[in-house]
Amino acid sequence: MPQWVEAGIWGLAGGGALVAGALVAWFLRVPGDVVAVVMAFGSGVLTAAAAFELMDEAEKTGGLLATSAGFLGGAVGYVLANLLLARYGARHRKRSSNQPTETDQAGSGTAIAVGALLDGIPESVVLGVSLLSGGGVGVAMLAAVVISNVPEGLSSVAGMKQAGRGPGYVFGVWGAIAVASGLSAAAGNLLLDGASPQLIAVITAVAAGAILAMIADTMIPEAYERARLYTGLCTTAGFLTAFVVERLG
Repeated sequence: MPQWVEAGIWGLAGGGALVAGALVAWFLRVPGDVVAVVMAFGSGVLTAAAAFELMDEAEKTGGLLATSAGFLGGAVGYVLANLLLARYGARHRKRSSNQPTETDQAGSGTAIAVGALLDGIPESVVLGVSLLSGGGVGVAMLAAVVISNVPEGLSSVAGMKQAGRGPGYVFGVWGAIAVASGLSAAAGNLLLDGASPQLIAVITAVAAGAILAMIADTMIPEAYERARLYTGLCTTAGFLTAFVVERLG
């Protein structure tokens, strides 16, 4: 099997976790507190993966200056894109409440879909790039993507359902994002095959910056809204879990 096809499969698996969460939220009533706890845990897992799977490796191969520049660039790019999407109604796209309807704000459905895609692309590209080392997909990163995507799908779809969006829109959005995740992972692997270690390091750092900004802007606020004082503990538990997986792996 070509490596880029394998990358696409792993990216699709990571994006598929969003669909799994969406299905659960659509057919079952999951308590908001449970979703918040899992989202806080997923935030910790993703933070650890960004630190140890991405930044640490990027610095070793690309150097501190290039890694730092890529990291900041990824964060700034994500925040600017997120600010733009927030103006069109995507500010609360991960929330189980407060999502606008099309009547409230025309174009909010499209903005939410684009915002969800923006959240998932950096993770998917990194999964594809991780295969270039020849050691297989990064287990800690894959676990982080799956663990964080399930509660994201749960929370966001609960909000979409409450806002009156139909199943065609909901599953069309998440199904398309799962496919786009697979394509992003395949593209990352295919386009960067043979690239210099320095370039790969910078792109990895860009993804890490975007991921950390996404956690702070969208995941932690949603988790804190419900879990409150338990948010820090759950996030810490997620971070420790990912750290242990990375060290044992």
